[in-house]
Amino acid sequence: MPIATTNPATGQVLKTYDDMSDEQVDAAIERADLAFRQLHGTTIAERGRWMIAAADLLEAERDETARLMTTEMGKTYAAAKAEVTKCATACRFYAANAPKMLADEPADAAAVKAKRAYVRHQPIGPVLAVMPWNFPLWQVMRFAAPALMAGNTGLLKHASNVPQTALYLEELFRRAGFPEGAFTTLLVGSEKVDRILSDPRVRAATLTGSERAGRSIAQIAGRELKKTVLELGGSDPFVVMPSADLDKAAEVATTARCQNNGQSCIAAKRFIVHTDVFDAFAEKFAARMSALRVGDPMDENTDVGPLASEGGRDEIHAQVRDAVDNGATVLCGGEKPSGEGWYYPPTVVTDLRPGMRMWAEEVFGPVAGLYRVDSYEEAIEVANGTNFGLGSNAWTTDPAEQERFAVDLDAGNVFINGMTTSYPELPFGGVKNSGYGRELSAVGMREFCNTKTVWVGEGEAGAGAGAHSE
Repeated sequence: MPIATTNPATGQVLKTYDDMSDEQVDAAIERADLAFRQLHGTTIAERGRWMIAAADLLEAERDETARLMTTEMGKTYAAAKAEVTKCATACRFYAANAPKMLADEPADAAAVKAKRAYVRHQPIGPVLAVMPWNFPLWQVMRFAAPALMAGNTGLLKHASNVPQTALYLEELFRRAGFPEGAFTTLLVGSEKVDRILSDPRVRAATLTGSERAGRSIAQIAGRELKKTVLELGGSDPFVVMPSADLDKAAEVATTARCQNNGQSCIAAKRFIVHTDVFDAFAEKFAARMSALRVGDPMDENTDVGPLASEGGRDEIHAQVRDAVDNGATVLCGGEKPSGEGWYYPPTVVTDLRPGMRMWAEEVFGPVAGLYRVDSYEEAIEVANGTNFGLGSNAWTTDPAEQERFAVDLDAGNVFINGMTTSYPELPFGGVKNSGYGRELSAVGMREFCNTKTVWVGEGEAGAGAGAHSE
């Protein structure tokens, strides 16, 4: 795939880039390694000042940066501006909370026959980040902010259709004050990932992307004995029970399915509705989906912009047609529009059953599948009856059901009476084929730290645990 900016609203190629040579990649890795040694000698407070400067730049440049993202991958301008703001919030969160997250943790010295014992969290070195195009700033920032605050350095292999956003991120951290090489964008294709991750100076990798990409990264990292964190997408359930507020559930369901033009790993995709309220919910949901405005993503009145690629649009249309050809019913949408741009209408499909592609596959666009169930037990069976396990939603006002959903939904995230989203304060990640490891919160920061046990016996003089300068 060429490294290029192609406007999804028009299909026009706006800018192209050459792949970096092996020599350029090697030089970038060397800079990242040197920057790691430099960062290792800085304090958390100093790195926090740089991170706050990055937040200031993001806020000052919000509109211009949002316009760049919209041009490269088609998200609405309003959504792009919100993404920039969210990234600035994450920078400030980690600048404020890293000292507590990375503080030494005293242990029970007497229990381990020590004068003192504690756990220290230290950075491990350059980390390769392989990132997707759908949230081109946020997906990177939720790795970069905690990794840099911990003292690691980052090497970004971004999706080939968002090169300008990728280069902006490198410049952002440089202008904020981080050392040269602390965060570097590698303009390379996926064929160079093996070579990069195999380099002994690169200590770990994180990837958000497809199962296929995740398996490839995990295979390389396993061979090289390197840590990985993988977030591989999902087919998230959105369960609606009889006690739910149907108007609110339908409203949130529409946003949850069509956020980012339907191109979100944690977008609700399978709407599992109890038979007692199925018809009422389906009517409300289809009406709201039909009312969404599809069009120019720069227009403030647009709800759904184009998909990021022509191939992506063709794929979801093929999934819809497969369902229809095998007996499914389309309540709204389902027709590929003519004209320029890679648009697809918000679509609701029901009467789904095993054997249809939509039953088992993730649909990465504004297409919702409706499933009728007769009981709580059947709802859980359908919700968990997929290889994915990233996010999940349940709508019920029954406290006992809420607790059961929290336990029984097989996912990394369970949101009850609300839409799945990511917060810097909460761990984010999945189970099963949705990957492993966590981003965000203290858990995410420590994924790329050496959790070091320190045991000190008698005869030692000096300060006790907790004197760590950072």
